[in-house]
Amino acid sequence: MWPKMTSPNDQQALASYSGNGWRILVVEDEAIIAMDIQNILKKIGYSSAEVVHSGEESIQKVASGRPHLVLMDIKLKGCLDGIQAAHQIFHQYNVPVVYITAYGDENTLQRANGTARFGYITKPFEENELETTIQGALQKAYI
Repeated sequence: MWPKMTSPNDQQALASYSGNGWRILVVEDEAIIAMDIQNILKKIGYSSAEVVHSGEESIQKVASGRPHLVLMDIKLKGCLDGIQAAHQIFHQYNVPVVYITAYGDENTLQRANGTARFGYITKPFEENELETTIQGALQKAYI
């Protein structure tokens, strides 16, 4: 994980890593959506993005690969949903999580707020919304 930056040039330091250099893990059980997100990430400069399809896989990948950020769908197939997986990822590995989900209802938001989240994007989303949310999460987590 990248250390917290404390110099007066923090914004410039973050900008220099606003694409390549940051490892992002995408957790999405719908293959087409996962591929779309990965393509958008490449387009906006985040070429080090991997995809897994379940909460269990996300925890294993974080343990072995230590990404800088996880983009997590909330409704996943398997034993763990995205909120449960995000909770474990943040508390065991201190990796920030941004939720990307089609579920923006009150109950889901309250459950998500109980975990260490660094952003929340509702599908469908715009490319610039994803980019801004990622940069904000990286800044919050590492500066």
